[in-house]
Amino acid sequence: MIKDYFKLSLGNVKHRGIRSWLTMLGIFIGIAAVVSLITMGQGLQAAILGQFGTLSVDKLTIQNQQTGFAPPGSAVVEKLDDHDLKIIEGVQGVDVVIPRILRVFNVEFNDASKFIYAVSQPPDKKKVEIIYQSFDSKMEEGKFLEADDKGKVLLGSDFSKEGAFGKSVHARDKIKINGREFEVIGILKPTGSFTINGAIMMAQKDMEDLLEISGEYDLIIAQVKDKDKIEKIAGEISAKMRKDRDEKSGEESFSVQTPLQALASVKDILNVVNIVVIGIAAISLFVGGIGIANTMYTSVVERTSEIGIMKAIGARNKDILFLFLIEAGLLGLVGGIVGALIGLGGAFGASGIANQALGTKLLAVSISYPLLFGAVAFSFCVGVLSGVLPAVQASKLNVVDALRQ
Repeated sequence: MIKDYFKLSLGNVKHRGIRSWLTMLGIFIGIAAVVSLITMGQGLQAAILGQFGTLSVDKLTIQNQQTGFAPPGSAVVEKLDDHDLKIIEGVQGVDVVIPRILRVFNVEFNDASKFIYAVSQPPDKKKVEIIYQSFDSKMEEGKFLEADDKGKVLLGSDFSKEGAFGKSVHARDKIKINGREFEVIGILKPTGSFTINGAIMMAQKDMEDLLEISGEYDLIIAQVKDKDKIEKIAGEISAKMRKDRDEKSGEESFSVQTPLQALASVKDILNVVNIVVIGIAAISLFVGGIGIANTMYTSVVERTSEIGIMKAIGARNKDILFLFLIEAGLLGLVGGIVGALIGLGGAFGASGIANQALGTKLLAVSISYPLLFGAVAFSFCVGVLSGVLPAVQASKLNVVDALRQ
């Protein structure tokens, strides 16, 4: 019996031809939007969270409050200094303190000029090793920048691409930074962090000479002895720096951030983005549901005499009800399947274009079967719910009145 319901319903949907496809258009758009945007959102989330893979759970980042969007610590009015460094070193539980300078420089190579940010390497071998270990760096060519190297720079993997300066940079090449010539000592292999891939690393003394500064830093990294006490140590650093600066809690001119705090902030932002995306897609699904309801109401009017004949030969009210519900459900189901395929194709296409344009593979999307099945099931439910009232109307038609139509 159920098989007959589906066979008859499928025949009615096919019979309406172009009208059925137009009815499903809203479902196509809604489901395609849900699948493509959420799939890309998951890929974006993986890419962004991948950037935090280089953060170690035993390290704190201390910086003064920034005045705008820029690399950490580089947009502050007042820089950290040696006095702040000593305060942090004096906190119990802090093992190693690494000051860093991050600035944007004019870089010239192959008659091309670009603004690229550089980060300093401390003049201490142990601290340099900690930095390299923190983002699991490996060499593509050349060698690592040592603590006492002067006039030399280590470049991220992006510089090995021709797109950077119209020509790939190699070890032993010469580049100019703010007009001063430096030798490229090595090129890193791609890491999980696009910030490192596009950065220049140079000795702290070289950077201080370029900037004509001394004893000021954009951020300070503090490695703790016991990672399980990192929150407590962060609190102690904050307390000592507040006391030194005579500031009240909540009014600090600095921040002490743990990796987990940074990760939580990013996750909150991504969750809000996903909610907005789902809300936008829900509007399309709502429009699609109205389209299905409209089509089913029209179908009831057009098939009134057919309904009367079915009732005259023994069809019960529930048979008519099931028949129309199945038709509505089929519209939602087919719309969901086609929309899911369109959305999946759109996500992969957009990801490929973005990666090609950026010259990276960070935005990787993958097929989420729970998402696909969930989207199709939801689409089917939208179709069924949209067909409830028309189906009830059809099932309650009087046989005599229906046959007169």
